[in-house]
Amino acid sequence: MVLAELGGSISRAIQQMSNATIIDEKALNDCLNEITRALLQSDVQFKLVRDMQTNIKKIVNLDDLAAGHNKRKIIQQAIFNELCKMLDPGKPSFTPKKGKTSVVMFVGLQGSGKTTTCTKYAYYHQKKGWKPALVCADTFRAGAFDQLKQNATKAKIPFYGSYMESDPVKIAVEGVERFKKENCDLIIVDTSGRHKQEVALFEEMRQVAEATKPDLVIFVMDSSIGQAAFDQAQAFKQSVAVGAVIVTKMDGHAKGGGALSAVAATKSPVIFIGTGEHMDEFEVFDVKPFVSRLLGMGDWSGFMDKIHEVVPMDQQPELLQKLSEGNFTLRIMYEQFQNLLKMGPIGQVFSMLPGFSSELMPKGREKESQAKIKRYMTMMDSMTNEELDSSNPKLMNESRIMRIARGSGRSVRDVMEMLEEYKRLAKIWSKMKGLKIPKKGEMSALSRNMNAQHMSKVLPPQMLKQIGGMGGLQNLMKQMGSAKDMMGMFGGGDK
Repeated sequence: MVLAELGGSISRAIQQMSNATIIDEKALNDCLNEITRALLQSDVQFKLVRDMQTNIKKIVNLDDLAAGHNKRKIIQQAIFNELCKMLDPGKPSFTPKKGKTSVVMFVGLQGSGKTTTCTKYAYYHQKKGWKPALVCADTFRAGAFDQLKQNATKAKIPFYGSYMESDPVKIAVEGVERFKKENCDLIIVDTSGRHKQEVALFEEMRQVAEATKPDLVIFVMDSSIGQAAFDQAQAFKQSVAVGAVIVTKMDGHAKGGGALSAVAATKSPVIFIGTGEHMDEFEVFDVKPFVSRLLGMGDWSGFMDKIHEVVPMDQQPELLQKLSEGNFTLRIMYEQFQNLLKMGPIGQVFSMLPGFSSELMPKGREKESQAKIKRYMTMMDSMTNEELDSSNPKLMNESRIMRIARGSGRSVRDVMEMLEEYKRLAKIWSKMKGLKIPKKGEMSALSRNMNAQHMSKVLPPQMLKQIGGMGGLQNLMKQMGSAKDMMGMFGGGDK
């Protein structure tokens, strides 16, 4: 993801400032100049960058700070707050409610990825328990209905459209009525792409909005236009009541930061960002966690949400039990690989952990890692139950390895590589042996009493350093409501 380069540049500037022996005016200016350069390269408007720099200097007055103050921490916090302010429109968007029918209309420019985004939006809500449906009211572009039909079929989402009818208003009304009768609680209407010069298409968009009376109008915008997003978002807002924005193609160029800041300047909340062409490459946009991940500070709450999504509640204590026994089998490795793949793109998941930057896993390497995991799982599919449930590496003799290679269509070398990965993970897992598991009623008490001291012993030193040592860890735990969220992944905490 190209935004990772922006995050990497800002993180490096902060790191260099933190490593300076004395934090003086020169160290602060060098840090701010580096951040300014990175933001301008990301096509953020010059005025916004200049204002940010001025505000940080006002907040961080080095002459007025008493000797005991942690200047590094104050500067980092000021940079974090100003970046949040730059991306925050200051108002929330409409949120659909489960069980209550909501109509959402998508508008946007041609080629912005609107039809694909409609399906991603529906798929995201379907995973969360909504009952979505898609209506194709785009009669202007040839092949629009075919594309929506193909995407919806792949995601198993009901859809409505017509090859014969040319009136988009009629299709939209019929589709919405039909899905209301079928008790769908999220009806998504896809409209024709347009740009601000096309008066006729803007009129058609107004008519569709009047006929379907949407609860929310979402403007889909290609982030490659950078700060020009301001003019486009304003033009759409003047025609229909745009309630939210989704920014697409954040993975393909260097102007994503400019697009996000330009949209925020129009006071329209960005609710999602598209980070790739696949269904799961679609992220909720929440300003503070986004900036936190951008700076390599992680997003614990997002990470915990991912874990709760993929590890069922009844399996969580069982996972902790296996950890305490220290017996790591190939079956456990297979289950954890399954969970990891369910969480979505690996780079996206790792960027939620403090100390990991999205830069550490470029797009190509992320795809490679995912392919490798799938390859390992294919080989494990060719194993017997005895092999999967054994924690004895000596069991895997030459004849067994050759049989697994033949059965999975891989080479013996590939199987050996997979077994080496298993041994490496088993070594890490064995360090958890003897972990004391509290009884059911004691888990919530443990989650309340678990402090930064306990956590610092669990985290790798590199990660602890990136967070900002013990002080940074204490702040992080305040943000996540002590370790309650973390213990929740093992079925702890008060639900």
